[in-house]
Amino acid sequence: MHEKQYRIGEFAKLVGLSAYTLRYYEDQGLIRSQRDEHGVRYYTAEDIRWIGFILHLKGTGMRLNELKRYVQLRAEGDDTIAERRAMLQKVKDDAEADIAELQMHLKVLGRKIDWYDGKTDHTIPDTESFHDYLQKFNK
Repeated sequence: MHEKQYRIGEFAKLVGLSAYTLRYYEDQGLIRSQRDEHGVRYYTAEDIRWIGFILHLKGTGMRLNELKRYVQLRAEGDDTIAERRAMLQKVKDDAEADIAELQMHLKVLGRKIDWYDGKTDHTIPDTESFHDYLQKFNK
């Protein structure tokens, strides 16, 4: 059984990237296309899964040079598992810190919205500043 082959346009639609981006990723060594007997670039279902993982890493904030290093280590085989795991742990830790920071920002925004609502419906005195309002929640 021959695995399905996707030309770049079809593959780009499947993974939600432009052909330009796929070529760029290929130039950067993040993905490797194969070529048919006519030299036409194609991809497989395994490439779909790989791009999906690359996009997850990118989505967590992994920088291009880190992605390239990860791909290089992966190509070197199982002897690099510990280093790859450490890289992923750092990305995970950084993403969790980013999430915590965003949650804090969202909490402050929510408090500001509540403060505006209180000013509008007069449940918060006109003289109460946002700073004073926030102090109620920091006790």
